[in-house]
Amino acid sequence: MTPKAYNFHLPLSPELHEMLRAESKASGEPATNLAREALADWLRRRKKERRHAEIAAFAREYGGTEFDLDRDLEEAGIEALEAAG
Repeated sequence: MTPKAYNFHLPLSPELHEMLRAESKASGEPATNLAREALADWLRRRKKERRHAEIAAFAREYGGTEFDLDRDLEEAGIEALEAAG
């Protein structure tokens, strides 16, 4: 059974429309597929960037507190990385 698909109306600028049309023609891939793949890639990157920002904010807020890495564990990790490299 095919998963349900949703339609989404997305007005494009003339320049973006032409770029998408040109890539579709050059690749032989339907413009809809290209747009879907580009949007999915962009959303994955945004999710990864947001997660990175959240981890960095946590590290800034809790660095040096009881929630920070255990110094012995951190040192053991560094030693393991150095031995592996």
